[in-house]
Amino acid sequence: MNLLSRRSQLAIAAVVDIALHARPSPVAAKLLAARHDLPPRHLETLLQALVRVGILKGVRGPRGGYELARERRRITAGDIARAAMQETGDESLGPAPQSRLVDDVIGPEVMRASQAFLSVLDAISVEELCRRAQTLSGVDQDRAGADFTI
Repeated sequence: MNLLSRRSQLAIAAVVDIALHARPSPVAAKLLAARHDLPPRHLETLLQALVRVGILKGVRGPRGGYELARERRRITAGDIARAAMQETGDESLGPAPQSRLVDDVIGPEVMRASQAFLSVLDAISVEELCRRAQTLSGVDQDRAGADFTI
C-alpha cells in the first residue's frame, strides 16, 4: 500500500526533475510533461501550486519555464507533499463520516500516522534525491555540481 498520493509523487518527481535539468535555463512545462508522459495541462496546475508555496519559481517568456525557488538542499519531500495535498480537495469523495468513533478514535490515530509519515519525508531533501537519481541512472552527470545559490 502506498500512502503517498499520485499527485504528491508527481510533485516530488517534478521538483527533482527541475532540480536536475533547470541549469542553465528553466525547464518548460511541456518538456517536463513529456518526460513523465503526462498532458501539460495536467501538470501545469500542480506546478503553479508549487510556485504559490515558494518551492518553484515561474519564469515567463519564450525561454521560460520553472526553476527552484530555494536551494535544493533546503526543500524536502515533505514540503512538496504538503503543497500537493493542499491543492487537492476531498469534494469528489462525498461527505466525510461524522461519528464519535471517527472523531475520537480513528481520526486522531490517522492524524498521528500522517504526521509520522510526513516527518520521514521531511528528512529527505531534494538534494539527496538528485544525488540518488544521478547515481542510479547517470542523469545529467555533467551538471552534478550545479546548485541554486541565493
